[in-house]
Formats: sequence, structure tokens, C-alpha cells
Amino acid sequence: MGNGFGHVPSNGWEHYRHPEITPGPNEKPTFDTDLGFPNGRKERVMVATEEEMRSAKLALKDRDYCAHLLLEFRSCRRENWPWVVKCQHEKHAYLNCQYDDFLLRMKEYERERRLRVRQQRQGIEAA
Repeated sequence: MGNGFGHVPSNGWEHYRHPEITPGPNEKPTFDTDLGFPNGRKERVMVATEEEMRSAKLALKDRDYCAHLLLEFRSCRRENWPWVVKCQHEKHAYLNCQYDDFLLRMKEYERERRLRVRQQRQGIEAA
């Protein structure tokens, strides 16, 4: 039987034990976004406009940086309806974009958490 809590992600426990360190899902970044990037960062831009998303009746959860690829995928399915297999490239591009967006959000979360830990450690050492 052994390790009963081995599958539980540690961030749930850390949020309970150290809420000052763990960033919440709706919090704004507390540190400069260019901190650690000497040449700055590439700004993310929305390709799909608000009007396009509204006219396509995209759900609010789908209105992210990958919305333009979702619009292409849906239009391809509509054009090739019984043979939607022809839209594999559009589907693959959309799912890759979603995955890359997820990775970027997780990296930002981890960056924020580590900077908070560093700030707290330096605050304790200074005292």
C-alpha cells in the first residue's frame, strides 16, 4: 500500500501551508515581467479580434491567444463537413498552441513562486 499521497500535487499543500509564497490563479504578477530578461520579452498579441470571436460565438473560455487557430479549425470543419479528417493540420496547430500556452502559464507560475521564495529568504536573512 505504501505511499498514499504520492500522486497529490505539492502546490495544493504549499498553498495551504504557505499562502504568502504560492500565487493564486487570478493574481497579477508582483515582480517586473522583464526581470531576468536583459533584452526584454517578446510581447504576446491576440491575432483574432474581439469582433471575430463574437461573430463566431466563441465561448469565453476559448477566447485566448489560440482563438485564431480555433476559428480556422472550425471553418475547415464547416467547409469539409463529412470529411473532417481533412482538417487534421488545423486541429494539430490549435492543440499545439493550447499546449504551448499551458506551458507558458505554468512557467510564469513557477517563476512567480520562485521569486517570492527568494524575496522571503532574503527578507529573513536581512533580519
